[in-house]
Amino acid sequence: MTDSIMSKAATMEIPINSNGDTGTLAEDDSLEQAAKLQWSLDEKVGSSRGTRDLQQVMVSGPNLNETSIVSGGYGGTAEGIIPTSSIKGSNMHHSSSSSSMTAEEVTRGVAVEKLETMKKWGFNTYKCTKQMISERFGRGSRTVDLELEAQIEVLRDTKKKYESVLRLARALTNHFYNMVQTQHALGDTFADLSQKSPELRDEFGYNAETQKLLCKNGETLLGAINFFVSSINTLVKKTMEDTLMTIKMYENARLEFDAYRSDLEELSLGPRDAVAMARIDAAQQQYQVQKDKYERLRSDVIIKLKFLEENKVKVMHKQLLLFHNAISAYFAGNQQQLEQTLKQFNIKLRPPGADKPSWLEEQ
Repeated sequence: MTDSIMSKAATMEIPINSNGDTGTLAEDDSLEQAAKLQWSLDEKVGSSRGTRDLQQVMVSGPNLNETSIVSGGYGGTAEGIIPTSSIKGSNMHHSSSSSSMTAEEVTRGVAVEKLETMKKWGFNTYKCTKQMISERFGRGSRTVDLELEAQIEVLRDTKKKYESVLRLARALTNHFYNMVQTQHALGDTFADLSQKSPELRDEFGYNAETQKLLCKNGETLLGAINFFVSSINTLVKKTMEDTLMTIKMYENARLEFDAYRSDLEELSLGPRDAVAMARIDAAQQQYQVQKDKYERLRSDVIIKLKFLEENKVKVMHKQLLLFHNAISAYFAGNQQQLEQTLKQFNIKLRPPGADKPSWLEEQ
């Protein structure tokens, strides 16, 4: 309908009077009314479409991933349109690639560090092995401290003898423990027979009392021997062992020191060009480092040997006196002196059955 009205208005002739003014015709009113009708229809249709579009936007919301950025002026080609999803993806790819590059750099740094450590260890091991073989076959020279090495040999020999004393003392403890248990069982048997044999009640009773007294004194002596064994074990397995560990570190440092010393001496006998002088300087630095380490450990060994000797004399003086007094009092049958010996050395006996777990621990 609107198309026909507009086509009619376009083809209609407009009369002009003699003064050049347009004439007033009945068709003018119809055209004006048609134009107003068309404008009102367009306005209603546009408002209804705008309302629907606004509702759709409010419900669904814009999709930012599909939003486009237009570069260039109005009416430009499609080449200037860049989807924001591609920008977001590129940023994420850039950040992930940066983090992966950082992780790769860290991994590469750790690998290089481990490789350098293995290289230094292999080079040092080669030098020490070469020095050891040269010393064993009498081709290489070694640094010797006669006084210190004599003290080290005395310590090793003393440790072997003390280990023998410890082994024998433990064997004595086991045998004596079995004897005490046998005496305890024998005393119980004598006591039972004393009740069941009226004609031998006194004889069985005397023997039962004697065995019980020996068992009690034996348990007291066992407490003294166990204390003696524990002290010797601490001296041998901890104090002496700690000193020997320091001595082992000292001997390794001595071997490394001699290895780098021999290397420096060989380089010093060679040519004196620029490359050789650089190698000599590096060897001199390594030699000084190993020398300082060797001297420091040598000083530690001397100090520990001195303290060990003082501690050994002090501990053994006390333990040997305890062992002698306890054994003498037991075999002399002097129960009072035996108990006084334990009090003198602050030894507390555990009550019978203390080694057995409680009923709660057995659950």
